[in-house]
Amino acid sequence: MAETTATVPRWHVTGDWFDTCRCNIPCPCEFAQPPTFGECDGVMAWHVNEGSYGDVPLAGLNVLILGSFVGNAWAEHSDAYAAVFIDERADGAQREALGTIFGGQGGGWPAQFLATFGPEVRGMDFAPIEMEVDADLGGWRAAIPGRVEASAVALGGPTTPEGARVQSTNVPGSEVGPGQVVTWGRSTADRADAFGFQWSREGQSSKHIPFDWSGPDD
Repeated sequence: MAETTATVPRWHVTGDWFDTCRCNIPCPCEFAQPPTFGECDGVMAWHVNEGSYGDVPLAGLNVLILGSFVGNAWAEHSDAYAAVFIDERADGAQREALGTIFGGQGGGWPAQFLATFGPEVRGMDFAPIEMEVDADLGGWRAAIPGRVEASAVALGGPTTPEGARVQSTNVPGSEVGPGQVVTWGRSTADRADAFGFQWSREGQSSKHIPFDWSGPDD
């Protein structure tokens, strides 16, 4: 993760992101507001559908982060810390590429997000990350066996048309950057036991957002 944007090749990745967290539905962070209970922790998972870092292909790989913070993540917050898991299927070049992109050294949206959020990284590991997103966005799930389990179903209700999704556009606090559509969900599993993170719950907020990132910045 020692590269700077001066030595980073052109890169572009697109894919699926989702989270499960402690907040009530809908998660206030998406609206740039303080979390429901004043502090929050949860799982964030990314699956790269297409993309490369220079000539290093990244399609099919996953990244998962456990995070915790106090206060409004988009304004004043404290005690922000995280643990990062990179797909163990990645080879050496892919691991370095993912580390550079998600560590912010590659520029683009991740660098902007980390400049605002700036968590202390309390652990990093290469792990067997399983991730799946339904084609119709009916649900999404990710797991690291024995350490993390996160899953959700798309939110619906008595006035939601059959098969329709509850979605938002132009939200002021999107974790993956501007211009994407948020699909709201309800967690069916949200469990962690790694690097000092430990919780087990369900029924709280979850959301899916596609991501489309590139770098380094021009």
